[in-house]
Amino acid sequence: MTRAEWLEADGLGGFASGTTDGIRRRRYHGLLTTAVTPPTGRQMLVSGFDAWVESTTPSGPVGTGPVFLTAQRYRPDVEGTSHVSAFTAYPWPTTTFTIADGIEVEQEIFVPRGRSLVVVRWRLVRPVPRLRLLVRPFLVARDIHALRRETAGFRLDAIETMEEIRWQPDPALPAVVSRHNGSYRHLPEWYRQFQLDEERARGFDFLEDAGSPGVLAWDLSGGDAVWLLAADGTPGLEILREGTPVQVADRLRRGERLRRSPRAGELPLRRAADSYLVKRGDGLTVVAGYPWFTDWGRDTFIALRGLCLATGRLDLAREILLQWAGSVSEGMLPNRFVDQGDQPEYNAVDASLWFVIVADELIALADRSTKRIVARDRRRLVDASQAILEGYRKGTRFGIQADHDGLLRAGVPGVQLTWMDAKVGDWVVTPRIGKPVEVQALWINALQAGAATERSWRTLAARATEAFDRRFWNSERHCLHDVVDPDGVSGTADPTLRPNQIFAVGGLPRALISGERARAVVETVERELWTPAGLRTLAPGEPGFQARYEGGPVERDGAYHQGTAWPWLMGPFVEAWLRVNGSTEASRATARVRFFEPLLERAGGLGLGHLAEIADATEPFEPRGCPFQAWSVGEGIRIGALLGPANAAPAPRRRRLAGA
Repeated sequence: MTRAEWLEADGLGGFASGTTDGIRRRRYHGLLTTAVTPPTGRQMLVSGFDAWVESTTPSGPVGTGPVFLTAQRYRPDVEGTSHVSAFTAYPWPTTTFTIADGIEVEQEIFVPRGRSLVVVRWRLVRPVPRLRLLVRPFLVARDIHALRRETAGFRLDAIETMEEIRWQPDPALPAVVSRHNGSYRHLPEWYRQFQLDEERARGFDFLEDAGSPGVLAWDLSGGDAVWLLAADGTPGLEILREGTPVQVADRLRRGERLRRSPRAGELPLRRAADSYLVKRGDGLTVVAGYPWFTDWGRDTFIALRGLCLATGRLDLAREILLQWAGSVSEGMLPNRFVDQGDQPEYNAVDASLWFVIVADELIALADRSTKRIVARDRRRLVDASQAILEGYRKGTRFGIQADHDGLLRAGVPGVQLTWMDAKVGDWVVTPRIGKPVEVQALWINALQAGAATERSWRTLAARATEAFDRRFWNSERHCLHDVVDPDGVSGTADPTLRPNQIFAVGGLPRALISGERARAVVETVERELWTPAGLRTLAPGEPGFQARYEGGPVERDGAYHQGTAWPWLMGPFVEAWLRVNGSTEASRATARVRFFEPLLERAGGLGLGHLAEIADATEPFEPRGCPFQAWSVGEGIRIGALLGPANAAPAPRRRRLAGA
């Protein structure tokens, strides 16, 4: 069974997503998902459809009765016959169905950027007489994290005009406005117990019902079938009526093809970057991952370095950082915005430090280019950075404060503050209270960035650097401790072998260690933690090591940072490797073959054209978690830039599926 998934993001927080064989396996696989309060408040309105062909006469090309193109999976483990013979995700998801006598029907699905709208188009690859296409839409009208059950209050009525149909199963949610160049017959029906296997594997409810209001039909022999769907009250609606359905689809198709065409010398993954840059209010932010994440602070700032800085889109980076700059509270930036409502959560020690570093990088890049930042915006970024440093120096939430040695201490029982933030009930899996190694690397880099404006930070940075050099070296294991003063116990250290130490060598503008110590860290990390899909979060043989990320929520969260490999960590690792081996043309070529290309192959096998969130810690390093992850893609782009100009990325080849 293929696990590869595709994504079409609308730039507002909404999306369409599915699998290469067309069978929905997640509650998040759907045709029309809209963000009511971009990028949050996401509602799935249409989960999918059944599509089949029929002959218009008894002697027609497929005989009597329907021949289904699509297949669904129902309880208990009942799956229809799939006629999918080929699939490509470029320039948008395109599926070829092969049925009797070699008849081929091609189906396209794409979402134009900036509009809560989806275009579906079918065509015959070769002319076939007397053939019609029929489609039954599946309406669910629910929060993306929920599942639909058949209820009496779910309305399946329709308001029809010549080329437009309006469905609104739930009056509290946007109506679905549908346009087509065929015909519509109102035949309400419930489809029950769709079986979502990924949900079952993850230990969640996995059965869903859907209401189908009627059947759309086209004479496929007479030309392409076009179906447009938009969420009422959203930016997609106005263009829906600017011409016939075919005219609108053609115009959108041309615009999307032009926008998605590869540029000369384009970095691998560059085309995926736009999916994560989304609207928030009057500005922009970064969705941490699809299909279930919203915008997270640390993810945004880490991902920005590849999504925008490495691709030269400094204006977008400035807009996103300014959007976040107004959220500083007691020296902290939010860790995330929740999906329902806009109350931010301030529970990250590193997110604010990443902001300072990335803002400094942006200003430096702008100063060296023609895209200089106006004084007002520069002042806002600098003021936010200075407020963060001052807040951390004085002390803020959760025990975050500069200690007497200049290092940054952080943490209180029951709260997860670092990027290793898994929590199950009251159980914080990796609490790391004290002075975590990567937090010190971020803190010292942020202090040095802040010193460009306020020279007094240099003294604190020097004191922290001296303490780091003295406290973190583990002479027995020839690497760095993960935490010093763990749980507030002064003079002690946690020697657990984790990847966080790599930030003392790579991944940040200024390395904290160099020479033989830096080389020893890189060699230890490569030997114990490197996988083709990213760095392990815990070395095999350490207490608590988990080889696979699987099972229910408790099992998965318990493995999240206890061995599971993370593709985004390949960015700081490759940079560290280049720093200790020399960034020559030969070493960059070696790193590309040894680290970068295996990463694209392994971590890119789940979300087509993207990189996944995580992977198993042991062979075959199966990609897991979120299929489309912003900081994985961002760091992948940044690696490509570090390794030198890449050749233009070729369009993905059409996949011939097994059994075709």
